[in-house]
Amino acid sequence: MNSVRKIPHALSCAGVLLAAAHANADAPSPQWSFANVSVNYLDWSSGTERRTADNAAKSDFFYLELEGGLGYEWGEFYGFFDVENPGNDQFDEASGGKDNFRTAGKVTSHLYLGESPFSVYAHLYDFRDYGYDLREQDQVLGLGYRHTFASGLWFKPFLGAARVQSDGYTGMNGFMAGWVAGYDFTAFGQEFSVTNWHEQTFGRDDDYLAKNYVGGKADSVGTNGALSLWWHPHDRITTGVQYRYSDEKLGAPGQYQNAMIYTLKLNLL
Repeated sequence: MNSVRKIPHALSCAGVLLAAAHANADAPSPQWSFANVSVNYLDWSSGTERRTADNAAKSDFFYLELEGGLGYEWGEFYGFFDVENPGNDQFDEASGGKDNFRTAGKVTSHLYLGESPFSVYAHLYDFRDYGYDLREQDQVLGLGYRHTFASGLWFKPFLGAARVQSDGYTGMNGFMAGWVAGYDFTAFGQEFSVTNWHEQTFGRDDDYLAKNYVGGKADSVGTNGALSLWWHPHDRITTGVQYRYSDEKLGAPGQYQNAMIYTLKLNLL
């Protein structure tokens, strides 16, 4: 499959950041770390498939994911890399391009500001559709915050300036605010957790909104995220369901898009 030869290029930024985290750590080993591989199935709602049929059409797909994170006294890092439709050609003829081979990767970091709960936040997301030779890389730099409540709920919001590199537009692209949050609990003698990631983009550039969307110009405000419920039946196994939501994102202007994602993880650390 010709697509495989392009994967290292999409992974390069994530790999450099994670390698640098290990190489420059003051401590001989991280204070915490995790890693997993997973198989996932994303099922778009029928309404989403109908609303986007003529603009950035959506189709259900499988994807494989490698995910991990690590934390030191001075900062923490998180990253994932997805391979979507791993068995398909770069351009999938049967689906008319909806089920092309694609990749997506993300790295985030919090570099702590002394003993305070604030941090320098950096964020890089890279998406590529090889059948259409499309790419978009979002870069965010700003401030983060972290707090764990007495209940065990943890919350890490951020706000930063955004830049984008894409085929249609490259340059500054407004701002992004968002958070990741989670809560662990026990029910029926089993371990569970709820997590949420959310991104709100605003003040995006008009040229970007006109050139990077299909069928019209998107609004300057965009929403992206997922709410997840995880079950941990064993140290090595996690399974869960995620509600994926998006508005004025994913190439479709003026459309709310939602899906369910079904996941099975093998925990490596």
